[in-house]
Amino acid sequence: MKIHEYQGKAIFRQYGIPVPMGIPATTPDEARAAAAPAGAPYDQLMALYPPRSPGTDAFVRIYNNDGSEAGACGNGMRCVASLVSGETGKSKMTFETANGVINAWKNDDGLFTIDMGKPKFAWNEIPLSEEFRDTRAIDLQIGPIDNPMLHSPAVVNRGNPHAIFWVDDVNAFDLGRFGPLLENHPMFPERANITLARIVSRDHIIIRTWERGAGLTKACGSAACAAAVAAARLKRTNRKVKVTLPGGELTIDWRERDDHVLMTGPVEFEFAGKFDPALFAQAGAS
Repeated sequence: MKIHEYQGKAIFRQYGIPVPMGIPATTPDEARAAAAPAGAPYDQLMALYPPRSPGTDAFVRIYNNDGSEAGACGNGMRCVASLVSGETGKSKMTFETANGVINAWKNDDGLFTIDMGKPKFAWNEIPLSEEFRDTRAIDLQIGPIDNPMLHSPAVVNRGNPHAIFWVDDVNAFDLGRFGPLLENHPMFPERANITLARIVSRDHIIIRTWERGAGLTKACGSAACAAAVAAARLKRTNRKVKVTLPGGELTIDWRERDDHVLMTGPVEFEFAGKFDPALFAQAGAS
């Protein structure tokens, strides 16, 4: 298995292995082994397989470093697009994922754009464990009931469940402590990505995210999309904004004509290598 590392996203390919009719799977033990120090420590693992559907460039499955499977990873798909574009010379690509078909393209300035599709706002699509007619702000808080530290998050499904808490300073909270509690809150039957977001202006948002199944990360593309969409729903920002994350900046455009969310940003290659088969033999024996 050959591995490529881009910005904390590991990509591995299984060359020459036919893809069965069912969705191919990496086991949770194998995904955790790949993230171990002896492997290639990552936030998300993007597993590339030959295309299953006509007109697509690859079939992609996405795993968190705890072994669970993710529904979306915008930054990871940008890295996949960069790898495939470099190998094929294509500037426009289409990938199939467990969450649907994703279009990607390389811009003239070298940045990559991922079409993340339409966001979902209904309580049972996010999903939540109880009904809320208005998901722009739900009844959820951390801290004393009369003076909560975090409260009234916006919730949205942007491939994964997301909860966005509006704050004045994204660094003023111990997200490493609150993140796991909120990720696993009973309100979120499928767990959730937890984001702290500060609206700087109508064109700029700053965020930090605790990712479901991955923990604190330098960047979460789907969280950037979720925060941008949530802010625009509240009429606090424009539909196109710059989102600053600890690892860099993304441009998010909630396109008005079809409600698709476009995420544009850079890609940085880190290294290429191969997994030691013994790493996975040990995982299978555990």
